[in-house]
Amino acid sequence: MSDEDQDLDLPENLPTSGRGKAGRAVLNSLGAVPFAGGLFSAAAGYWGEQEEAKANEFLKNWIDMLHDEIREKEKTIIEITARLDLHDQKISDRITSTSFQSLVKKSFREWPAAESEDKRILLRNLLSNAAASSVSSDDVVRLFIDWLGLYSPFHFEVIAAIYNSDGVSRGAIWDKVGRDRVPEDSADADLFKLLIRDLSMGSIIRQHRETDYRGNFIKKKPRPKGSGGSTMVSAFDREEGYELTALGQQFVHYAMSELPPKIGYTASEEDS
Repeated sequence: MSDEDQDLDLPENLPTSGRGKAGRAVLNSLGAVPFAGGLFSAAAGYWGEQEEAKANEFLKNWIDMLHDEIREKEKTIIEITARLDLHDQKISDRITSTSFQSLVKKSFREWPAAESEDKRILLRNLLSNAAASSVSSDDVVRLFIDWLGLYSPFHFEVIAAIYNSDGVSRGAIWDKVGRDRVPEDSADADLFKLLIRDLSMGSIIRQHRETDYRGNFIKKKPRPKGSGGSTMVSAFDREEGYELTALGQQFVHYAMSELPPKIGYTASEEDS
């Protein structure tokens, strides 16, 4: 257990005062939590046994959550280190640089990985590749870290479904992410449209466009008037195609491409 873990240690069952109020024993137990002492002192003449017990349980659960976050961060750092070739001087210089340390601090301060293990793995991959590769600038990597906090795991499933499938339709994307068919007027259909809109507005995906030999986008020919049907375009339309932007492609390279471990590592009981 780390020093930070030990600073947050609490007994398994927090003691209560014999008078049924938040007494000195409780305050001593919570001395490591900056705001707790003032809170319990202010409530000493107001709380009864039930209120005190609930407050104790809440704070214990909160500190347990902090312990879990610290362990997740330790695990992530170990996994990143195991994937880097520290014999490479460029990588060694990179991970000790102020710019890379800034990326790590941003990641750990915001900790977007708290939502799911999948996000923790994306963050681990992102920082590993940011240390080993210079394809994207640090400004772009910071944006990718923001995306991990902004978007849901479902967003990232959609990104993965579009990768290497330029021109894939919304209906085909829905099939690739393995969701059941749902009615057009359902909440799931609305959610899917929202995801596509989020990723489009975030410059991660766009509608598929043809390019000329110089890489310039070619304008689409407008549809003749009166050629539209009587119903709105489906959330699962199979006509319009989508592709990743250059930013989206680099995000996949950094966050969804896993570097293999350079050294073997088996987690001990203390790490798990």
